[in-house]
Amino acid sequence: MALLLLSLGLGLVCAQDFNTQRIVQTNYDISKVSGTWYSISMAADNRKRIEEGGDLRIFIKSIQVVEDGGLKLSFHFMLHAECTDVAVVCSKTGKSGEYTINYLGENSLRILEADYQRYVILHMRNFRNGTATQVLALYGRFPELKYSFLDRFNKACKSHGLGPEKIIPFSNQNPCYTR
Repeated sequence: MALLLLSLGLGLVCAQDFNTQRIVQTNYDISKVSGTWYSISMAADNRKRIEEGGDLRIFIKSIQVVEDGGLKLSFHFMLHAECTDVAVVCSKTGKSGEYTINYLGENSLRILEADYQRYVILHMRNFRNGTATQVLALYGRFPELKYSFLDRFNKACKSHGLGPEKIIPFSNQNPCYTR
């Protein structure tokens, strides 16, 4: 029994090996993005919006492809110390991996890169009350990811002008997630 548990644990760790050959950055197969996801890390040029109590501090639950090719994002956030479930539908734009969404203003959503079985990095621009906010999110198929995936996210943030001080790790911080 102990051997079985050990091999299962090692299998999960090995399943997270970072492999650049699996990374997709164009021509996304959106059907492979569907499924359960976990919020791993977020970054924003206005960090207060993703900090505790921030209006863009969301915890992803799942992404589903809808009939017209758009995406349904299901997530939760804290509202008055209660977990609140929300589902929003993003409309496709005609460009692979790009969507629009009305949530707390006008938004554009773009997949930066994905390894469909391990992680996805999303880039969002929120326009609200004349102000633009840029947000990057790292979602994983597992509640935690190895450092190599976090490093990849940090590099994506840097390439979008977001330094380490703008990044908040979300692993094990989801108040609505029970293991």
